[in-house]
Amino acid sequence: MAIMLSAPAARAQEGAGLGAYFVTYSHQMEARGDMEIGIRTVSGFPHFRAAPGLPASSAGNAFVGTSLEFEYGVRSWWTTEIYLDGQATANENATFAGWRWENRVRPLRREHWVNPVLYAEFEDINGSNRSLLGIVGHDGVDNFKTRADRAERKRELELRMILSSDFKGWNVAENFVAERNFSGRGADGSSWEFGYAVGASRPVASKGKAANFSLGAEAYGGLGDTDSLTLRQTAHYIAPTVDFKMPHGPRFSVSPGFGLNDHSNGMLLRVGVWYEIEDVFTRKR
Repeated sequence: MAIMLSAPAARAQEGAGLGAYFVTYSHQMEARGDMEIGIRTVSGFPHFRAAPGLPASSAGNAFVGTSLEFEYGVRSWWTTEIYLDGQATANENATFAGWRWENRVRPLRREHWVNPVLYAEFEDINGSNRSLLGIVGHDGVDNFKTRADRAERKRELELRMILSSDFKGWNVAENFVAERNFSGRGADGSSWEFGYAVGASRPVASKGKAANFSLGAEAYGGLGDTDSLTLRQTAHYIAPTVDFKMPHGPRFSVSPGFGLNDHSNGMLLRVGVWYEIEDVFTRKR
């Protein structure tokens, strides 16, 4: 097992585990020694869910959440990443919203029909965080009715079981998410919140040229908590994705997401740009 895990991964694996997705993770890992630096934003418009006859402000203010990312391939089977989050909410404020430390471990090096990845993330954030990198529990549009400058601090642990498959040019990925808040209001020390994310994508190549475009779609939402594992009174989204990689340059992604019920934001517009540096520390020397 040690030999298998320490063997170098092919360069085909390089690129974030998100690939063409924003919320769903695939089994792709950052190549050993490479660093990817990126920034992603999500713009939310909860007022689209305002009840008929009520002002838009009754559903919350529009917001922009940002995440500055530093992803590094520690080993071919281990990718680690730091996020620095910020937010700006209309008619409220703009704040630094916290940081996250993410780790993904791929226990099986070779390709299989289903490729598992183990994911763990520690989060030191506050309730103003608008990055929406995942939806769990009963998180929904009501969360955005509380002013961002009145939010409590949270220390959370997020775990994911990632299952991903490649076949005939397609990638299909499924994530099961479990999250627990260890501090702040509502942290009773026993309650876990659950969520999901699923996605499918494939590269699109023009005749005689390499594939620089990837098209796909993902769906994600909450699954309740330990008291009630359910799809009811939880937020759910469907989002097409477009990803473009410039030769020897940055990668751009965009994804408009649409809420599927009254517990969801009306629309989430996600935009991201990433740039990868190969053998970052060797190059520096």
